[in-house]
Amino acid sequence: MPLTVVPVLGPISVSESLVAIITICVVYLLMRLMRTKIPDGLQKLPGPKPLPIIGNVLEVGSNPHLSLTAMSKCYGPVFQIQIGTRPVVVLSGNEVIRQALIKQGEEFSGRPDLYSTRFISDGKSLAFSTDQVGVWRARRKLALSALRTFSTVQGESSEYSCALEEHISKEGLYLIQRLHSVMKSDGSFDPFRHIVVSVANVICGICFGRRYSHDDDELVGLVNLSDEFGKIVGSGNPADFIPLLRIFPSASMKKYLAINTRFSKFIQKIVSDHYDTFDKNNIRDITDSLIDHCEDRKLDENSNVQVSDEKIVGIVNDLFGAGFDTISTALSWAVVYLVAYPEIQERLQAELKEKIGMDRTPRLSDRTDLPLLEAFILEIFRHSSFLPFTIPHCTSKDTSLNGYFIPRDTCVFINQWQVNHDPELWKDPSCFNPDRFLSADGTDINKPEGEKVLVFGLGKRRCIGESIGREVEVQRDAGRNAGHDTRIRADHEAQALSATSLATTRIRLLIRSESESVAILWKPRDAKYLKDVSSDSQFYQFWCQSFQPS
Repeated sequence: MPLTVVPVLGPISVSESLVAIITICVVYLLMRLMRTKIPDGLQKLPGPKPLPIIGNVLEVGSNPHLSLTAMSKCYGPVFQIQIGTRPVVVLSGNEVIRQALIKQGEEFSGRPDLYSTRFISDGKSLAFSTDQVGVWRARRKLALSALRTFSTVQGESSEYSCALEEHISKEGLYLIQRLHSVMKSDGSFDPFRHIVVSVANVICGICFGRRYSHDDDELVGLVNLSDEFGKIVGSGNPADFIPLLRIFPSASMKKYLAINTRFSKFIQKIVSDHYDTFDKNNIRDITDSLIDHCEDRKLDENSNVQVSDEKIVGIVNDLFGAGFDTISTALSWAVVYLVAYPEIQERLQAELKEKIGMDRTPRLSDRTDLPLLEAFILEIFRHSSFLPFTIPHCTSKDTSLNGYFIPRDTCVFINQWQVNHDPELWKDPSCFNPDRFLSADGTDINKPEGEKVLVFGLGKRRCIGESIGREVEVQRDAGRNAGHDTRIRADHEAQALSATSLATTRIRLLIRSESESVAILWKPRDAKYLKDVSSDSQFYQFWCQSFQPS
């Protein structure tokens, strides 16, 4: 039989050569057929060339908000990367993101089918739902209606405008009293730990209608569960983007599944108890409100989509988990900024004393009278960008954006950090300056500027708990500044917080007791600076670390 000598492979027969050529041609034709055809008039998405199997993981690195912002300067506000084997479109720039999520909201309203999200609330999570448009829209409408109803429910005391305000105010007062008590007995305290437990109690009151002692085992267990969940999710799950990894055992994935199972059982028990004791004439919390609206929908013959009881559990799960983590993180960063910028702190306290006085606690209705506080919170959201990305979106059909073709079921990342630090939108974006959100005379909020800040997403998938989250943040920050004095010593060596590192930075705070006040010292990390601290002062060190979502 005639042989052909091929370099490296050596001699092969003509028939073997023919089979090889045919195989190559078939593979080539299959690749051509599988390759998405780009319609006339549209362009292929730009982006870095991916490596086999891992894609652009190495280029994205450990700070994706920074690396993807740098890539947007090279490839533009719409570009594509590949994480593992999955193509991902990254959107940056205020106008492009608003075009996608608002003007073309239907086309970008989907959620990608990620492996890890299938196990959140047993796959019935509203936030991560891959349900068809009509289904998740009905669930979202139900959740929003329940939130609106609950926001008007009267509390136990006529002193407060609603149950929500009562929950926040009472827990805020208890937090201040507890901090003073701990300081008096121990001489030091961990503000982050108390903030987290306090926020968890507010969310429990709103969602479940119950309040716990700060030392209650069930409450502490919930806080620990949420913290563990955040750490695992924050580290990312490679199996979401490299399907082959799903067949290998993973300790973090096993722990992740166990946490989801425990939390789902806890929520299921709460919802079951609410069904057993439900009284349409006595709405106690958001869970009751959800049950009420769900029962009305079941009785409505014109309702096209029914919402199962299991999916109510998913909605409650989302509200608790997202609300707890976002609010506690925001309040913790508020402490850090108050420490770093004492002059802003003094202005906030002066505003509160002038507009509210010291005779009562702040209320939700005071919000419009506190423009500086509102501006301070907006600047925390913008400058820290502790949520640098939204939950990933997904295209619901073939679409285009900025002249580029984007196929159906393409995963989409929204880079909120880039928008919040875009020099074309903000003057000195790395500088922390709440005044940027105030009117010229400082008496009102500059609403167009405030609307540029991205933290809760935009469009049809915007966070449903945004209004409650903002109200809790305003009232708790107001209560903290009105209730006591928190200041920095004159000998501190703090420097301005760097906007580029806030998503992963760790800041050491030293807290000690002083006569009639709480002094927070912010020192560099190096322990040598501690030698200047008086030996008879009692200090407590803690690390305040932000959570970076995957």
